[in-house]
Amino acid sequence: MKSKFYGLLFILFFCVITVADAQVGGGTTTTTDGRQGNAITTAVPFLLITPDARSGSMGDVGVAVEPDVNATYWNPAKLAFLKDQYGFSFNYSPWLQKLVPDINLAYINGFYRIDDRNVIGGSLRYFSLGQIQLVDANQTSLGTYSPNELSVDGSFSRTFGDNFSLGTALRFIYSNLSSGQFFDGQQTKAGTALAADISGYYKEDKDIFGKSATLAFGLDISNIGTKMSYADGGPKYFLPTNMRLGGASTFHLDDFNDFTFALDLNKLLVPTPPIYDTNGRIVAGKDPNRSVPAGIFGSFSDAPGGFQEELQEVSIATGLEYWYNHQFAVRTGYFYENPNKGNRQYLTLGLGLHYNIVDIDFSYLVANQQKSPLANTLRLSVILNFDDHTGSK
Repeated sequence: MKSKFYGLLFILFFCVITVADAQVGGGTTTTTDGRQGNAITTAVPFLLITPDARSGSMGDVGVAVEPDVNATYWNPAKLAFLKDQYGFSFNYSPWLQKLVPDINLAYINGFYRIDDRNVIGGSLRYFSLGQIQLVDANQTSLGTYSPNELSVDGSFSRTFGDNFSLGTALRFIYSNLSSGQFFDGQQTKAGTALAADISGYYKEDKDIFGKSATLAFGLDISNIGTKMSYADGGPKYFLPTNMRLGGASTFHLDDFNDFTFALDLNKLLVPTPPIYDTNGRIVAGKDPNRSVPAGIFGSFSDAPGGFQEELQEVSIATGLEYWYNHQFAVRTGYFYENPNKGNRQYLTLGLGLHYNIVDIDFSYLVANQQKSPLANTLRLSVILNFDDHTGSK
């Protein structure tokens, strides 16, 4: 579907690949993962979009909740604790429907158990930005184009004892936004990059308040990789390297009722944009032009506002899940991000149904219609799990 306004090319291009305006009084933009304001922006922010309906209905938590096949995205280490021999998932979500009506995210993945300790997985994430009207600086039509981005992953997970596992994933990223058009005097091209995830997962069964419970903790650092460029000799942009740390407690009240409470903390491990004066000199913060390792380690101490601003860069996700008889689930959650660092604040709701080898999950995002481009976001997931004998759980 064609856009109804000429500036959409610039919205897509600037909001996806450029650093947000860090000067005092800078304008507000929206990145493709839904963040607004003086957010830390990077290349390919679609890698930060929650792809599955289960976590999407629990406030975007996932690093430590009970594993399913979508652990490939949240924490590859969890794959080692899946009980089935192999499985697949299919996830779909219309995206930013308030801004553009034909953006969507599709996510397909699977896993295979090699033996009692080792599991491999793979996934394909495809982000379509719809069909847009391309224009130049003089608002002359350059035709229509369908920009898109994708990533292809391979993952490996291994248990160490009964309670702990480690995992990793390798990722190829492709971002084609501008159809080779000339932009700011340079011919653009599709951006490509390679990245890796490292993760760990620990769980232990306990008795809490006289009830059986499972406590779990997870850590995942994702998208550690090469910078991305959209023009030969042009600027190179950081990938959205993200650290996710969280815990989950599942209380098994009886044979029919299970409650899970989960909390995730997220922080981007990329440079915070400094504040510049009118001559382009840095007056607060640090130079963002640095190597990937320097960007990761420096991300804990480079905010212009000091430690207080560093704390603002930590987003909080909380979720609740209730299962009845391991067949029907009700979920809710809340996600909070500081207004200065993206301003994503929303309530999530969802349902889940398990029957034989099939899990079907649905989620709905509740947000302020006037303030949030994410309002009314829907997600749908279908999971198929198979054991090595009967093909059913």
